[in-house]
Amino acid sequence: MYNHLFLSKNTAPKQLVYGYLLTALDVYSHHRETLQIKDGKIPLHQGRDIHRVLYISGVALRLSKSHNQDALEIAQAIVSHLCDICGETLSVGIVPPGWIHLELRDSFLATWLQSFAVGKSYLYSSPPGTQLSVKLHSPARLFAIQYAHARCCSLLWLAHREGLIQLKTPSSDYSDNQPLLSLLTTESIPWLNHEAKLRLNHPAESSLIVELVKTVDELEFPDNGDKINWEKVGLDLSQAFEDFWCRCRIWGEVKTSLPELTQARLGLLIITQLVFRFLLVNKLGSVAPVEL
Repeated sequence: MYNHLFLSKNTAPKQLVYGYLLTALDVYSHHRETLQIKDGKIPLHQGRDIHRVLYISGVALRLSKSHNQDALEIAQAIVSHLCDICGETLSVGIVPPGWIHLELRDSFLATWLQSFAVGKSYLYSSPPGTQLSVKLHSPARLFAIQYAHARCCSLLWLAHREGLIQLKTPSSDYSDNQPLLSLLTTESIPWLNHEAKLRLNHPAESSLIVELVKTVDELEFPDNGDKINWEKVGLDLSQAFEDFWCRCRIWGEVKTSLPELTQARLGLLIITQLVFRFLLVNKLGSVAPVEL
């Protein structure tokens, strides 16, 4: 049910995880207001592991103070309910003294990545933002983000011309008013291998995926609202992209011997280009050039 909800509303992964926690707490206590959670918000943040999408919640620690109960016991009860409702989506565990760890499984990440690659995200249809007078601290940082976006575009057009992927908008007259680059809806990317594990398992690939999830979480389910430094968000993503591009080949031997990996890496480029463009146009009030 929640996977369907996620895909139909294009929510951020963090919002999905948050929803799971709310449901588990509903089971733990039929009246959530009696849990005395400050501001009515469940503590949840993305972990610092750059190679996996991990969320950490201290809700059990917070509840232990108001309920005079051991944090581990509360965490165990919540995790028990979580495993019943999200076993196919999340890998859930407990770290003393009561932290709840929730990691996105490869099968869900593949579904999430595919939904973005074929254009099923509100980022494709959202109109340009109104922040056109954003003052950037460093023109060099803006250029780095724009360069990364342009690089993504050039690589994707090359792949389209070579027949590696089929894009919805194979026009060279690309502009800010045209649709974003996305795959034909009938094209499915082989994100998972024969063991149902994510094919993109190189450290640089994992790091880029984690950064993309973090950015989408900030866009759709932010903690700090208007306090987010979008310039830094874009720069962090551009650095993850540059590392990916330098360390993960697409053409040459990889194209010939590992075509599925090539397709998966191109799919990752499509998603990265989409997020870059949204940040540049809607959050930084700038342009998203296709070439520099």
